[in-house]
Amino acid sequence: MEWKTNKFSWGFFNGELFLQAYAPNNYRETFQEFILGQEGKDYTVKIEPYKEKRSNDANAYYWTLAGKLSAKLGISNVEIYRQHIKDIGDNYEILPIRNDAVDKFTQAWQKNGIGWLTSIIGKSKLKGYTNIMAYYGSSTYDSKQMARLIDLMVEDCKLQGIETLTPAEIERMKGAWGGSVG
Repeated sequence: MEWKTNKFSWGFFNGELFLQAYAPNNYRETFQEFILGQEGKDYTVKIEPYKEKRSNDANAYYWTLAGKLSAKLGISNVEIYRQHIKDIGDNYEILPIRNDAVDKFTQAWQKNGIGWLTSIIGKSKLKGYTNIMAYYGSSTYDSKQMARLIDLMVEDCKLQGIETLTPAEIERMKGAWGGSVG
């Protein structure tokens, strides 16, 4: 169960700390059912900053344009996507990896998805290590990063004479974040 809130309070009860996270009134029945069904079960509680999700429309539009650009350029849509991933900015970590583990790390990282890429930067200042740039795939992107990904695709399509939606339609779609995507 999850919901968006910016209202919290805390205190002590019977010597234990408690945290209250306020929820909209339409959660009342859900919470009542939850409390009644607890029966001493253990639960994991996780609190993290709210992050807008991307819309399926935006993701589908990206891949539609990727297919058109792929056909025009004669290269795979995955290759285009991977280049865009590298062009986003602020979507990677620089990690020192033991020299003998670089290949194993790269294989494991890339199993996360087709946009999870690595690039070798060079020798680390740590003896026996190589610095790797590990890119996160778009499945982790917030709305700002996904908007940048779509902008990159639209720019590339326009350069190739491929018709795209109007700027107003693109902005509407980018503003309609709400569903999850692959």
